[in-house]
Amino acid sequence: MTEPLYDEDPEPSERSPAGLLYVPFRPGPSGRTTLRLFRTPLGRRTAVGFTSRRRLVTTLGAEQAWIRLAAPALRALTAPLGVTTLTVDPQFTAPAAAPERATPAAPNRASSAAPAPASALRVG
Repeated sequence: MTEPLYDEDPEPSERSPAGLLYVPFRPGPSGRTTLRLFRTPLGRRTAVGFTSRRRLVTTLGAEQAWIRLAAPALRALTAPLGVTTLTVDPQFTAPAAAPERATPAAPNRASSAAPAPASALRVG
């Protein structure tokens, strides 16, 4: 059952956060800012925002640059790129996949056949 939305409600009943989000970015070419986009475990591109700076630092590290944007503004910036998903406060991230380094083959290595654990988001 959905909750009704009244004109005097300060926030809508939907689950999108109110207020500004901490949005990770990286320096782009010619000094321009580029939003960081991530991927969900299923490989879908997503924009990411955090409700507090502490959550951003806990997940992405203290060196991660950020800007403050409202969720509608973040969606408007990423929509032309085909990114329609917004993930708020992800708890896990993994670095982008790197090419596997060649290592000498060891016979009967059962641990190499075990799948790696999946993460909530990965840089992409």
